Amino acid sequence: MLLPLSNASSSPEPQIKKPKTPPDFQRKASFKSPKAFLAAHYPSCNQPRICLFLSVFFIQILLLIAFRSLPLSSHHRRQHFPSPFSTRHHRHLNQTVTTITTATTAPSTVKEESSCESGKIFVYDLPSALNKELVSNCDELNPWSSSCAALSNDGFGPVATGISSVVPENLSPAWYWTDQFVTEILVHNRILNHKCRTQDPNNATAFYIPFYAGLAVGKFLFFNNSSAKERDFHCEMMLKWVQGQPYFQRNEGWDHFMTMGRISWDFRRSKDKDWGSSCIYKPGMRNITRLLIERNPWDYFDVGVPYPTGFHPRQDNDVVQWQDFVRNRNRKNLFCFAGAKRSKFNNDFRGLLSNHCRNESDSCRVVDCAGSKCSNGTSLILETFLDSAFCLQPRGDSFTRRSIFDCMIAGSIPVLFWKRSAYYQYEWFLPGEPESYSVFIDRNEVKNGTTSIRKVLESYSEDKIRRMREKVIEYIPKFVYARPQGGLETIKDAFDVVIDGVLRRFKEQEQPGYKW
Repeated sequence: MLLPLSNASSSPEPQIKKPKTPPDFQRKASFKSPKAFLAAHYPSCNQPRICLFLSVFFIQILLLIAFRSLPLSSHHRRQHFPSPFSTRHHRHLNQTVTTITTATTAPSTVKEESSCESGKIFVYDLPSALNKELVSNCDELNPWSSSCAALSNDGFGPVATGISSVVPENLSPAWYWTDQFVTEILVHNRILNHKCRTQDPNNATAFYIPFYAGLAVGKFLFFNNSSAKERDFHCEMMLKWVQGQPYFQRNEGWDHFMTMGRISWDFRRSKDKDWGSSCIYKPGMRNITRLLIERNPWDYFDVGVPYPTGFHPRQDNDVVQWQDFVRNRNRKNLFCFAGAKRSKFNNDFRGLLSNHCRNESDSCRVVDCAGSKCSNGTSLILETFLDSAFCLQPRGDSFTRRSIFDCMIAGSIPVLFWKRSAYYQYEWFLPGEPESYSVFIDRNEVKNGTTSIRKVLESYSEDKIRRMREKVIEYIPKFVYARPQGGLETIKDAFDVVIDGVLRRFKEQEQPGYKW
């Protein structure tokens, strides 16, 4: 039990009413010396042992009071990654309501006015042969045709034509025929204009390596006579340069990251005669975080990022208007399939889905993408996804395919047959509960005829479909790469999610006992 700081009944002086002392002044006045305190409140203390005991006792009390009055240390107060549901976020949500019963929705993540408390990024100025010259020599990147159109408009490609009949007229300028392999260019352009970019490497939390690895190797992937040395040439040049930098040597690249604009397997050649380059297996690459449109799920340093789609909003309102548009779309088809058969493959699952869809023509729509008819998207594909509640998404040439994101951008619910097509790929960009936004069907049950895709999808109630679609629509901002080089006003797009994720990862790595 604490002794009172004042005891009126024991005071020899008469009681005099005084003005109330402000609390802060009272707290300061209480911090007097123990000797003075005892003299004031216990004048009868004339035994040394008792006085010593009381002195020590009151010193402990005063220290306790003093420490309780101090603020928490910066370590406890600091929030490296502010919650998206801050006061500012709530204000924004009140303006653009997120509940699924309303006509408009806000993005799932909103930018906050911060001072780069998660860290700053230093961008290396690589030799131009590793990025700019690859784009300048766009005629040489493809063995069949020029890639210059695909890389135009800062990597967004040609402005989409013939699309105004499918999308709202005022949004058609936000649509491009974007190539699926241009994330290296899109990320580089955005990061050069990022508010948390620093010109001083000493102030950096993260270091970005703007090497266009996908463009560099892409030109050699389809030449039968290309050598392993040619496919590895640019990667080896990059590593030799980066490994000579003092900030890379400091911790062997743990705080470095880069974009590799193709799937991970294009950079994982084990033998000289095999496909792709061996860039990821090169000495020096081990600790670098790599952004890829398809990751190796068993490699911590691979991070899956969305395939670029054709929609590149210019401002916040583009996103909100598009969300309203796809939400209110009258969807005439239960499901659809857009893709090409792989007749050269045994047990071609795409061909099976195509045939299944044609046999259910009263509820399913097919878009045949044989050849290059669907290259970089078409208005026909977009219209098909807009008109369908569900879209069938088998694996592509690898486990993932761009069509998954084309489908969700249109507000259609993806039906997956391989978990590695999405669930193990895009952790930073998709909801944590797969069933909230997608349907998974065992492909083997489809192959052996024990499961009907149509019956599975018809088992979903209208309310369940509406809620799943709303979840897809809520996450659309995370799937798009915005057109302005400075990003959107308040909404976070795929690039913003990437930067947040990388900085969060590097901060976590600094914590004692961190395990990856």
